[in-house]
Amino acid sequence: MTVEVRPISLPADATAFMDVWFKLYKGDPHWVPPLRFERKQFLDPAQNPYFSVAHVQCFIAWRNGEAVGTISAQIDNAYVAGHPGEGFFGFFEFADDREVSRALFGAATAWLRERGMTRALGPFNFNSNHECTLLIDGFDSDPLVMMVWNPPWYVQHYEALGLTKEKDMYAYWMANDGPIPDRVGAIAERFEKKHPEITIRPVNLKKYDEEVKLCHLIYNEAWAENWGFVKFTDEEFLKVAKGLKDMVDPRYCYFAFVNDEIAGFSLTLPDFNQVVKPMNGSLFPFGWIHWFTKPSKVDQLRVFTLGIRKKFQHLPLGAPLYKRTWEAGQKAGVKGAEASWVLEDNHRMRGAIEKMGGKIYKTYRIYGANL
Repeated sequence: MTVEVRPISLPADATAFMDVWFKLYKGDPHWVPPLRFERKQFLDPAQNPYFSVAHVQCFIAWRNGEAVGTISAQIDNAYVAGHPGEGFFGFFEFADDREVSRALFGAATAWLRERGMTRALGPFNFNSNHECTLLIDGFDSDPLVMMVWNPPWYVQHYEALGLTKEKDMYAYWMANDGPIPDRVGAIAERFEKKHPEITIRPVNLKKYDEEVKLCHLIYNEAWAENWGFVKFTDEEFLKVAKGLKDMVDPRYCYFAFVNDEIAGFSLTLPDFNQVVKPMNGSLFPFGWIHWFTKPSKVDQLRVFTLGIRKKFQHLPLGAPLYKRTWEAGQKAGVKGAEASWVLEDNHRMRGAIEKMGGKIYKTYRIYGANL
């Protein structure tokens, strides 16, 4: 029987949308189920400010009365302003059946085409500020917090649909099995001694909203020229930051100042996927046990972001920020950290990570297709 793809309404059909993922990934040893309550909020236009700056349509594929896949299509107003005609697709999950993936992608691209788009990029859930990319290499371990997972055969489906590489991103692994590499440690120490006007301090969770404003200032300035950048609105950034608050650990999050002027920040997160995975998407009936015993379960980190304002990018501020994070991880007994994701052509960041001993162990890709 042929595949039928139907548009859905949010938030009314959010649970049905999510149920498809849980069904498709059941038994997958590396999939980390999202927390249903969190993802339901994310898919609710009344609770996610992204819906106020974008047009979104989600779809479910059906065959013989059974849900067999999902996809979203979105037109991001901020992105389209700088990239006319380029729409996004995301939440592209499907059974290993070419008819299913073809029908879903056809529905999403038809929706984009009807609204004047001439190109589709993805997967973005919903843009580059959220979970995105397709894993194309490095399938032998679980994804870290806020990173994606998909079966290896997804790549063949994408290629069969005529999608081609738009940009690759890398995840680096850094084993925390010794002191910080001499070169990096020496740079950090020499730099701080030479520049007493530089100060580094940890995030203050008691003033979290004020700290978030500093991060927002740095983020929109430091990333403005990066590929795929979409500027956060104040409301969007605050929403994301509030979602991260329970994961932020002052031992791994630092601000850099030059003459008391904010210059940059680094944010490294404990890998809460190690806690979330056994919860199977729910706090109840027993998921809360894993959540409240989380400190004893997390032994790896994700270097989530490091940003330096443009006027200070000539200074090696990354070295003292990395040094403090490395040393804090050693004291905590962390076995290592993933630095992700890093654009393939961000040679400055790649060079810094490689000096720290980082090795590429996963590759992610954004695909594109003309409509």
